[in-house]
Amino acid sequence: MKNLNISPLNQRIITIVFLLLSCFCFSQNSLEYNGKVIDTDSNKALGLADLIVIGTNISTITNSEGEFLLKVPMEHKDKAVLVSYLGYEKLQIPLSELKKKNSKIKLIVAATVLAQIDVNAPKEAETLVKKALNLKAENYLNTETVMTSFYRETIKKRNKNASLSEAVLEIHKQPYTTNKKDAIKLIKARKNTDYTRLDTLALKLQGGPFSALHTDIIKYPEYIFNNEDFKDYNFSFNKSTQINNKLVFVVNFEQKENITRPMYYGKLYIDAENYALTSAVYNLNVSNREQASALFVKKKPNKATVYPSEASFRVNYRVKDGKWYFGYSNIFLTFKVKWDNRLFNSRYTLHSEMAITDWNNNTTAFVNRPKNRLKHYTILADEASGFSDPEFWGEYNIIEPEKSIESAIKKINKQLKKS
Repeated sequence: MKNLNISPLNQRIITIVFLLLSCFCFSQNSLEYNGKVIDTDSNKALGLADLIVIGTNISTITNSEGEFLLKVPMEHKDKAVLVSYLGYEKLQIPLSELKKKNSKIKLIVAATVLAQIDVNAPKEAETLVKKALNLKAENYLNTETVMTSFYRETIKKRNKNASLSEAVLEIHKQPYTTNKKDAIKLIKARKNTDYTRLDTLALKLQGGPFSALHTDIIKYPEYIFNNEDFKDYNFSFNKSTQINNKLVFVVNFEQKENITRPMYYGKLYIDAENYALTSAVYNLNVSNREQASALFVKKKPNKATVYPSEASFRVNYRVKDGKWYFGYSNIFLTFKVKWDNRLFNSRYTLHSEMAITDWNNNTTAFVNRPKNRLKHYTILADEASGFSDPEFWGEYNIIEPEKSIESAIKKINKQLKKS
């Protein structure tokens, strides 16, 4: 049997977690806008819509309820924000016309366009995927880049939040054409945990923010489409779509029927003009419990059997001046824990997401070795504080919390005060 490829993307451990994070406060010198992005006809919330301040690298993304919070430095107050969502027409709004509170941004579904396709476009889905992976030098940022990102990580036991962590990170992103690994520096972070809900067991993402980075298929293709595994996938075309009024090919991929080890399946969204991967949504096949567990679980109590029941991933890329770059990732994992001496199983859900909110070309000589950088096995930090400071983030852009998360923060704070 072929050895399992245990990548940092999959290396999670089950362990007892007692983490505390520290709080820093910054003065504000920016304009703040909040609101919701919706479908103009149905009023349906559009989660994961991009908002980018034109002429800058400042951006944010809507939460699953379509809500956003955007902070813009005063020097950019005369600029406009570009709102885009897969399958919809992009919308440009001057900041001077955008409401600062409770703004409703309505997007229109993009009309189907019979685009003129290059006659040289690949006819086979597998060939198209190979071309997208091989064109990283032409399509993606090839300069050393320092990115500011927001990272959120939650742990639930059953359907109740038990732990919430958030952080602003400085990502030292290496060029896509090099084999140098990205590095992360912690700027600020906070965490709350209700240990009464975690029983005696808590789940910890060993990679933490690095797990989110490793969803970047173009930078780290070896974790999904390495040379050894590529031949074990089937690729096929799905119905094409549009992004920013441009045609996008949709490619399905899944492991071949004779392959039994855990591999990935999902959809790849590839720009029809330049063959750049613009987005990917995929899952790990966890039907083989023993082997799937080996990919995730490095340590567990002797009396517990632990296995993943779901592992889903998403990565989105953004484009500026013809070059694409990593913009957002989302990881959703569900584990079941069966104890030898208990009648019922425990179910834990881990959800993490990372959004790039700003970036600049690096001007120093040590982009891949920032001081106080996080190690690959660090979850976030070893010190802590709670969610009590409303000015915690200062001028940093964050993803708006969902209502369930806001509620959980309040409940956890009450529990911690009682204890």
